[in-house]
This record gives sequence, structure tokens and C-alpha cells, in this order.
Amino acid sequence: MRVCILGSGLSSLTLAKSLVNQKIYVDVLYSKKSYSVNKTRTIGLSKSNVEFFNKKIINIEKIIYKLNKIEIYSDNLEKQKLINFGNNNDHLFSIVKNYKLQEILEKNLSKSKYFRKINNKKKLNYSNDYDLVFNTDYNHPITKKHFSRKIEKRYNSVAYTTILEHERIPNNVAVQIFTKNGPLAFLPISDYETSIVYSINSYLKDEKEVNNLINIYNSKYNLKKINKIDSFELQGLSLRSYFHKNILAFGDLLHKIHPLAGQGFNMTIRDIKILNDIIQNKIDLGLPLDSRLNSEFENSQKHKNYIFSSGIDLIHEFFNLERKTKNDFLSKSIQYFNKNSSINKIFIKFADKGLIF
Repeated sequence: MRVCILGSGLSSLTLAKSLVNQKIYVDVLYSKKSYSVNKTRTIGLSKSNVEFFNKKIINIEKIIYKLNKIEIYSDNLEKQKLINFGNNNDHLFSIVKNYKLQEILEKNLSKSKYFRKINNKKKLNYSNDYDLVFNTDYNHPITKKHFSRKIEKRYNSVAYTTILEHERIPNNVAVQIFTKNGPLAFLPISDYETSIVYSINSYLKDEKEVNNLINIYNSKYNLKKINKIDSFELQGLSLRSYFHKNILAFGDLLHKIHPLAGQGFNMTIRDIKILNDIIQNKIDLGLPLDSRLNSEFENSQKHKNYIFSSGIDLIHEFFNLERKTKNDFLSKSIQYFNKNSSINKIFIKFADKGLIF
């Protein structure tokens, strides 16, 4: 069996490695256009997804930084702690630099006989040349033709990302602050580096403005350097139809959410888990891997992904409304419920594994 993946980003390479591990021949179509890799972008991985990555995709223990606690604060309660997840003895979440994960996947895939890269200018008949096609490419003609129907949301916000270099300290606690400008996350990636994701409700032309805001909320680190800041507009989307014939949309093309909970790439990993299970079940039963797989995947994941995305969006809207009205009712309610250990465990399970039903 041979499949094709359109696009060569992180989601594509992770999916490719998963399929190669199941001894499926994979062609990844890429562009020869050169681009600079942003070395300040990071992603969060839940504990269960790290375990899945290590077991089913590739071992990433050497490039991840494990966090034991997540603390959430709000300006509306004068920076009082709203939620406290985890403890000092348990791995709760991990942070990894995008480029390091991409490098380890590319290096490993290049050694596999089941994998090859193809210039996307090559003319292919996707219906006849491949059993299945996985599309992660926004700009591919197939996307515009078959995957344009979606539920979209513009947050009218811009995410600013960078890495702080600071004096070495014990650094295993992630912090998120719902500021008057938008959610700000401090995500440790070593004892001397911390990633920043600041979703601000307006576009700041001057990088110094972002640096000043970071400094206002930084009460923990003795800074040595704030690296170059990257930015991108925030948008949410859920695709209405996951597939067309033997072509299945995947990754951010399938769903995109607000980064406040660090769950975007985690959703993709959970999709890969389900896809793995469907494929392995068909292999075990001696069934062909054809377009029926796409239908099974959509039936399994579409409602879960939509509910999960809506839940993250609801959290954003609640805090956004609280920010606009300057009412602290939501923050105080969350603070109260967080004292209940059972509810706290539900929050942790939701963040770790998504929806389970």
C-alpha cells in the first residue's frame, strides 16, 4: 500500500512516521521553496501524548522538557491564583521546540525504505496513484476545491511568541495569566529558557511594546535576553467535511483552536491515535485500506473535535467577556471549583486526553 501526504510540516511528518511504523509506503509532497525555520516556536504535549509519541511514533525524551505544575492567574483578581494543576512529583505536560521535533522526524524518516519526498510540482493522479491521500496543505488546489467549507472564527487577536533567556533556576511550573490585553503563557523549556505565547487583542507594531508587557508580568525570571518576536493572527476553524473520496484532510487544515490551552497539536496527535487504531484493525482483519477508512475516521472524530474545540473557545469567550466587563464572577467561580479535588482531576484529564466517550 502507498499513501500520499500533501504538505511537509510538523503534522505531516508526525503522521508520516506513524504510517511508516505500520509498514505503509508514504510519499510526502513538499515545496522546493526555501524557508527559514523559526527557532523560537514551541509546542506543548500532554503526558498521554508524550507516552504515545514515544511508543508509537519516535522516542522524544531527549528533546522535551517536562513540567510538573500549571498555574493560572487573572488580572481581575489582582493576579491571584485561579487554578493549580499537578504537583512537584508528577509529569503533567511537556514543552518541545518545533524545529527540534521536526529535525528528529526528518532524520529518522530519511532512513526508512517506506518513505520518500517528492517535489509537489510533479503531476500526480491522486485517485489512481495512491490508495489514500492525507491533505495538510492550505495552499494546495485540492484544498480550495474540496475542503473550503468550514466553520471559521476570527479572534481579532495576534499571538506573539518568543523565548526568554534568563538566569538558571528550578523551572518546572508553567504559568498562564489572563491579562487585560489577552492570555499570556510562560512555558519553561529548560532551567534557563522559557517560551512565551502572548495572545494580544490588538496588533502591536513595535516589538518593544510586547517586551514591555512581558516584563510587566514577569515576576520570576532575571532576564538576560528576549529573543526576536514572531507573530501570527489567530483564527479558529472546524472543517465541515473531513474527506473527499480517498482524500482525508488532516492537522490544522482539519481544526484550529485558540492557543490559550496549548491543545492544537495535541488534537492532531489524538487524531493520529485513532487513525492508527483504525488502520491496525483493518490490517489485522486483512481488509483493504481504502476510502472507507476516511469515513470511519470522520465518524469517530468529527463530533469529538468539534466539542473539544468549542470548549476551548468557550473558555476564551468567558475570560474575554470578563475582561471587557471587568467582572470577576467567572474567575472567582473557577477559583472556588478548583478547591474541589474531584473537579481538579476532571480538568487535568480533559487537558491530558481530550474527550473520552
